[in-house]
Amino acid sequence: MPARKRKVNYPPARTATKQPPAPGPDPAYVRQSLVAIDLTAGSGRGGLAIGDRVRIIGTGLYAGEAAVIEKFASGVIPAALVRTEAGRTRQVRTIDLEPIAREG
Repeated sequence: MPARKRKVNYPPARTATKQPPAPGPDPAYVRQSLVAIDLTAGSGRGGLAIGDRVRIIGTGLYAGEAAVIEKFASGVIPAALVRTEAGRTRQVRTIDLEPIAREG
């Protein structure tokens, strides 16, 4: 009488005891360091000329200060070199400039 073949026992798979993956971050969560890009900046602001008095709006250096346009810089995003009333110069996107009415 032939000997009976024993049943082969394989060890359980290593993945059998793994826990389900941890849930990801909340989809409604917005990172604090995320930067917002103004897509309308490429069109610039029309009606500005060299020598015009403008106010720097938006955020950043010299925000809210009055300045005079000294020259325009061409590029993908139109910009202007302005001199503030304090005598400091800065290059600013034209979309961030607001014309100031001339006095007199």
